[in-house]
Amino acid sequence: MGISAELHAIGRPMLDAQLAHPTVRGIAAGDLPEPVFRSWLEQDYLYLLDYVRVFSRLAWQAPDDHLGDLVDLAYSTWHDELDLHRSLSAEFGADLEGAKKGPACAAYTSFLLESAANYAEGLAALYPCAWGYSTLGRILAENPPAEPRYRRWVDTYADPGFAALAVRIAEMIDEIDPEPERTKELFIEAMNHELAFWDVPV
Repeated sequence: MGISAELHAIGRPMLDAQLAHPTVRGIAAGDLPEPVFRSWLEQDYLYLLDYVRVFSRLAWQAPDDHLGDLVDLAYSTWHDELDLHRSLSAEFGADLEGAKKGPACAAYTSFLLESAANYAEGLAALYPCAWGYSTLGRILAENPPAEPRYRRWVDTYADPGFAALAVRIAEMIDEIDPEPERTKELFIEAMNHELAFWDVPV
C-alpha cells in the first residue's frame, strides 16, 4: 500500500467538513446566492492560474515517466477547468480579469508555489485539490442540483476523466516514495487551505 491510501484516510474527515460547508451545500442544492458563487469563481480562477504554474514548475524537476502526466495536468487545468470558469463567469457576472486575490487564495497559492520548489513536496501539496474536487464531484453527482449552472459545475468535477487525473497524481506520489511524515504534513496543510477557500470574500 502506498502512502496515497493513508492520505485518503487522513483527508476524508476533512473532506466531510467541506461537504458540510455552506458554500458547498449551496452548490449541491442549487440555491447558493449568486454573489457568493461569483466571488468563488473569481478567486478560483486566480488560484487555477497559479495551479498551472505549479505543474509547470514541477515538470522541470520530474522524472521522465512523470513529465507527460504533468503536461497533461497543466493542459487539463488550463483548457477544461479554466474554460468552465470563463463560461460560468459570463452567466454570473464575474470579473475574472479584474479580480484580486482574497486572503485565503493568496495564502493557498503562496503555499503551493513555495512547496513546488521540491518535487515530492509539491506533489503532496497539490494533491488535495485534485483528490478533493474529484471526490466532491462524485458525491454531489449522486444527487445533482437541478439548477443547470451548478449542475454543470458538478458534472465537470464528477467526470471520469477528471477522476483519472487525480488517480494519476496519487500514483505519482506513491512511485516516488516520499518521506511519509512530511508528505502527510503538507497534505493536511493543503486540506486546511481547501476548507478555508470556501469562505469566499463577498
